[in-house]
Amino acid sequence: MIQINLLPVREAKRKANVKQHVLELVLVLIVVVAGIGFVHIDLTDNLETTQNSITQMQNDIEKFKPQLDQVAAFRAKKAELQKKIDVIAGLDRARKGPVRMMDELATHTPERLWLETVSAKGTTIELTGQSLDNELVAVFLGSLGESPYFSNVDLNSTELASGPGGLKVVRFKIQAQMKMPSAEAAPAPGAPAAQPPVATKQG
Repeated sequence: MIQINLLPVREAKRKANVKQHVLELVLVLIVVVAGIGFVHIDLTDNLETTQNSITQMQNDIEKFKPQLDQVAAFRAKKAELQKKIDVIAGLDRARKGPVRMMDELATHTPERLWLETVSAKGTTIELTGQSLDNELVAVFLGSLGESPYFSNVDLNSTELASGPGGLKVVRFKIQAQMKMPSAEAAPAPGAPAAQPPVATKQG
């Protein structure tokens, strides 16, 4: 009977398998190293591009910094001038306001009606006075309501009283808001005038 020794064949096959596994491992390592190298190169390029962009932006900022400083200085100066203009305008209104108010009151006060007190608190003005009848009070109230210098004109109270020589008079108290007229607040041409409120006669 013939006997065949298979050990050398098995050993050769095992060595061939080992070589194949080693070769596969080497190929995998080569692919991994190549991938890492590619990613590294890509990241390096991106980093360099980003750094160049940052440098360019910094250069642009430095380039336009004088203009930006000039704009900021101009805005600050403009704001300061506007504050001064507002202060001057406020002082001018405060100076002209009482004079103009008294002139308006004198213009709109009818005959046979006279004012006794004129007091102001802020923009609120309160008038007290006497009249020969309620109709004159109503006329005065409506006239003030048409003035561009007064708004929210209200008749707070009226009462009969005795005047000089026992003459019967009507005491009244009126409250209104002072305002500065503007072109926008002016009534349109042809607009109907506001009707004066009718005061109730005291019996």
